[in-house]
Amino acid sequence: MRISRIDSPTKKRTGFGMLGGLSSGMSLTVQLIIVNVILYFVALIGIGFYGEKIFEWFALTPSLILSGQSLWAFLTSMFMHGSFFHLFANMFSLFFVGGFLEKLIGRKRFFWVYLIAGLVGGIFYVGATMIFGDINIPAVGASGAIFGLLGVLAVLVPNSRIYLIAGPLILIIIEVVAIPFLPLSLAGTIGAVVNVLIFVMIFAIFSSNPNFRKFAVPVELHMWLLPIIAIVPLAVIGLFVDLPIGNSAHLGGLVVGLIFGFYLRKKFPRKTALLSRMFK
Repeated sequence: MRISRIDSPTKKRTGFGMLGGLSSGMSLTVQLIIVNVILYFVALIGIGFYGEKIFEWFALTPSLILSGQSLWAFLTSMFMHGSFFHLFANMFSLFFVGGFLEKLIGRKRFFWVYLIAGLVGGIFYVGATMIFGDINIPAVGASGAIFGLLGVLAVLVPNSRIYLIAGPLILIIIEVVAIPFLPLSLAGTIGAVVNVLIFVMIFAIFSSNPNFRKFAVPVELHMWLLPIIAIVPLAVIGLFVDLPIGNSAHLGGLVVGLIFGFYLRKKFPRKTALLSRMFK
């Protein structure tokens, strides 16, 4: 079933965006992944030359922001990651979530919701640390922007089915809760083992062996439920344990995505209703 583009019905389009543009060239999703990967390695080289000063310049540090310094970090922090696993997890999510949404709403709308969600996620992070946290802890990562994409999907195609790879989330929760009670020498080993297991779980989900896929603990969810599952458990644990996860940034990005999703539903009720029926 073909759905014509909202603002250009005379051209052959699919969803809200241009399918031809996505198939004839590299999608914006892939371009963003490439930029994030390149900048991660550039940052590694920069750390080799300048040390932790790199994080002062480009990471989002609330104390600097509140003093009027490094305001560009609202943007640059969206393209920095604290570790290879952090980068991999975010780009893995962006590839699937972003690729789906870009085909539905088009390159331009996708770009703006990604960018604004990331920026607002940074604002939420700064605001939350002013009230609840340590304003000297820097934040990096694309997850605020990715949660914005999830928010749009949760509104446009709420009943579509998606698999949450619950295994990594369970391991992270266990690690965060257990490490404060372990000696430092053992904590490092546990962290390395957890990272290896998470990588294995992520790749297991693509296995043709159903028993191996179960190792990733895949849980089928409706799209509208995914952001809740991804935020609420960690937010609750964060009330008792200091998590190295910017839940406030996730929430800020999600709010932007939800607002934009409802805007599209109001402006294009017939097309969004058709999308909801298509993806059940």
